[in-house]
Formats: sequence, structure tokens, C-alpha cells
Amino acid sequence: MNRISIVSLVLGLAAMAMAASPADTDLVSLFREWRAFQKPPRRDGVPDYTAAAMTAQQRALASWPRRLAAMDSSRWPIAQQVDLHLVRAEMNGLDFDHRVLRPWANNPAFYVTVFTSESDQPAREGPHADAAVEVWTYKFPLAEEDARRLGSELRVIPPLLQQARTNLVGTGKDLWTFGTQAVRQQSADLAELAAKVKDAPGSLAADVQRAREATDAFAKWLGEQASARTGPSGIGVANYDWYLKNVQLAPYTWSEEVTIMERELARAHALLALEEQRNAALPVQVPIASAEEHARRFGAAVTEYMAFLRDRDILTVHADMDPALRARVGSFDPGPREFFTEVDYRDPEVMRTHGYHWFDKARLVHRPPASPIRREALLYNIFNTRTEGHATGWEELMMQAGMLDARPRSRELVYILLAERAARALGDLRMHANEWTLEQAATFASENTPRGWLSLKGALVRDEQFLYLQQPAYGTSYVIGKIEVEKLLAERKQAEGDAFRMSRFMEDFEAAGMIPAALIRWELAGRMPDDVRRMLVSAQGGRQ
Repeated sequence: MNRISIVSLVLGLAAMAMAASPADTDLVSLFREWRAFQKPPRRDGVPDYTAAAMTAQQRALASWPRRLAAMDSSRWPIAQQVDLHLVRAEMNGLDFDHRVLRPWANNPAFYVTVFTSESDQPAREGPHADAAVEVWTYKFPLAEEDARRLGSELRVIPPLLQQARTNLVGTGKDLWTFGTQAVRQQSADLAELAAKVKDAPGSLAADVQRAREATDAFAKWLGEQASARTGPSGIGVANYDWYLKNVQLAPYTWSEEVTIMERELARAHALLALEEQRNAALPVQVPIASAEEHARRFGAAVTEYMAFLRDRDILTVHADMDPALRARVGSFDPGPREFFTEVDYRDPEVMRTHGYHWFDKARLVHRPPASPIRREALLYNIFNTRTEGHATGWEELMMQAGMLDARPRSRELVYILLAERAARALGDLRMHANEWTLEQAATFASENTPRGWLSLKGALVRDEQFLYLQQPAYGTSYVIGKIEVEKLLAERKQAEGDAFRMSRFMEDFEAAGMIPAALIRWELAGRMPDDVRRMLVSAQGGRQ
């Protein structure tokens, strides 16, 4: 059988795998029950994270993995086996929350629930209480019904923050310190909201005021408690290894990821040095300096990027993709600039590649995965090696595909981006090993990001490390996912040989949905790669 026949057979089997079956129906039913169970109970409309409620949930959790294990998946199509592992990973995520992370007890930022901008991920990054107030979804001035709905969401804040004073017993210094700062930011966000709703119908203005007063009182309480919070905030290497294997479904250990990040950091700096030498005679890139230039160059960047994808047969370009990307270019910011703006304002097309996130979100709406389990964002950011990893890898892949051939100095930007991701990932790893404080991790990331663009004077460098401290393996997912996708691309090219087409590969890749990159490798290959098998067998205690 030739290569093309083999690939056709594999793709045919993959299509069959997505068809409904009794096993699929049973798993989907269990999944829906599980999602209802995973949410905290509510008392008078307020999520209950008290010690008693969480103890009861942890006790009841034990039955769920047993129900999943009772399903005989040995004859299931690969796609359904993958779905089973996704559900198991979510169950492991809640188990880990109860045993190790305990964000409701350790992390004041868990109780920050007001969000003014849309996440570029399928679900918001990091752990948060089940009481989100997504302000960005509202159109101002508010209609009467929207004002009532927003007010009801805001009225949860005072009792939730009062409950948090009893729930929070953790001693991690960095979680407490930076969590307190996040709470103070919520107060600032509520102040901005107050200005928008001062003439809104009903009691909304008063609801905003009470939410802000409760937030300020909570921040004051946190500050008073800070002197007693002097312990480490990381989860430790053994727990990190368990989390990688059982929740994030990444086939690596903490130690292996340290080696990978050090290697990628060195590679990025070395290749940047050669790019800079090669381009030394070319003019330096001057950042965008006006609103007019911003509008012109960002608009042109989207147009050129979409044409590149279409003309080079890299992606099947759908009608929703251009507007999804164009809506996110933002407006001119005179500064001071943070790291990604330094890149963006030198060549707006470079970061449009990382904007693949918006393609992903549009696809979830317009072309959702066949599996009902994959139509909803996975819990515990389990999607991040696919979303963040692919978007990061796409930057370099598009450079290698020729997108920057006419602008050689922009190749330097790609290696600067990679260096920043690798440097901050080492912060993630070292913080959780309790080798570095958050400040040490931020300093390392700043010092190892070229050109001083990740400045300690800005907010970004610490904000990123704080996210990674709250959500283990998020900081590493950008590079780990990139590597997993590169493996998959290499495997497909090797299987297809000269028949390989990037757009066809990407259709299959996207159809798999927002799931861990290692499981996409399994599903698209039609067989389980050895490293994925070792990870899954180990995660199940030797069961296949």
C-alpha cells in the first residue's frame, strides 16, 4: 500500500470515528452530568466554597472516575477514546484542585470576578470562582433587561467576598501579595463601570457601588492579613509532574521541560544573533508613531496576512476569519509600550500569526467540532498546548513559509518572541519548584528577553508570572504545545511524502478541536505515539 493510500485509510477511519455510537452517547451523557457536578453548590445564588462544601464535593468526587473506568473503551474509535481521556483529565483537574491547588483557600485572586475584556482563549485563563461578570459582553448604554442582569451578577460580589475571608487560610506569600493587587484592580474596574452606568435604569448604579465597597473592604482585609502569609506558593516538582501527566496531558516531566525551555531560550538568542548580523546593513525598524499610521499599517497587515495564507495554500480561508482578526487590532497607544506592543508596532503582521486564537474562537461558533465534548471549552485550561502552543509555533512556521521574506528584520522579532516565551516558562517551572519567588522569576524573564522590551517597570512581566503561579504549566504550554505540533507536522509529512499539502493538514488539525496537542497527534496519526502511550498508561496506573 502506498503512502497516499495509507493516509486516505487513516483519514477515512478518523471520519468514521466521529460518527455517533452507543459508547459516544453514554460518554456524552456522563460528561454532561459531570459538568453539572463540577460546579460548586450555591447558597442564595452565591457559589459556596466553604470548607464544608468543598469537603463534601471532594468526597463525592471519588465516584466519578470509577464510573468512567467502568466504560469498556477498548473497541471504541480513536476519537471517542480521546474524548474519554479528556473527561478523565477534567476529573483529575478537580481532584488536583482539592488535594493541591485549593485556589478557594490559597489564592485571593480566585475571588476576582469582574472582567472588562474578552479572553483570546476558549475559557478565561487561570482559576476563578464560578461567578464571572463579563462586562465586555454588555453594550452601553444598557437596555433595561441588561441592566437588571448585570445588577444581579454584581450583587453576588459582596457575599462572595465576605465568604472569602473565612475560606482563605493559605500561607503562600506570592499568591497573597499579587492576589491582593488583583483585587485592587477589580476596584478600579468597578470605578470605570460606575461611570458608564450612573444613568442606567433600576438599581444598577447602587449595585456597582456596593460591589466596589465590598471589594475595597476585602482588599483592606487582605492587606491586614499579609504579614502572616510568608510561606512558599509553588506546588512542588512531584505535584507538577502529576499535573502534566494527568491533567494537562503533556508527555513530559518537570525536569524534561526545564531542559526544553533552556534549549529553546539558547536557540532563540543564538538565531537572533545571526539574524541581527545578517541584517546589520538594513535600516532598523521604527515603531508606529501615530493613530493614522496604526490604522493604515494594521489594516494592511491583516489584508496581506490573509492573502498569504490563501495564496500559499496554507489554510482554507473562511469568511469569518478576516473579520475575526480585524476586530482585534485595537487602536494606537502612545506608550509607554509593553513587550508585545514593541513587537506589534514594528511589524503588525508578525503578531497577527499569534492571533490564530481568534480563528479558533470563530471556528467554535461557525464550524464546531463533531464531538459534543469538544464543543465546550475544557476546564482547567487543558486546551492550552493546542491554543497557546499552536499560536506560538505558528509565528515561526509562517516565517519559514516565507511570510517575512520581504522584511528580513522582522525575522528578528520572531526569535525575540520565542526567547520571551522560553524565559517566562522557566519562571513557571522554578516558581512551582519553590526555587524562585515571583519577583525572581520576573527578573529572570526580563533579563533574558532581548532588547529590554520586557521591562520590570511595566506590569506585564509580573502579571504573566502570577498567572503561571496560579495555573501550573500554563507558562510552559506555549513552547511545549509548539513542539507537539511540530512533531505532528513532521509525522504527517513523513507519512504523505510529496503528496503533503499544508491546507489539508490544517483542516484535519482544526477539526480535532481545542484539545491537548499530544492527543491531536494520536487522533490524526490513527495510532497512539509511544510517548503519548507512556503518558496515558502511567496516568491510569498501568491501565490501557
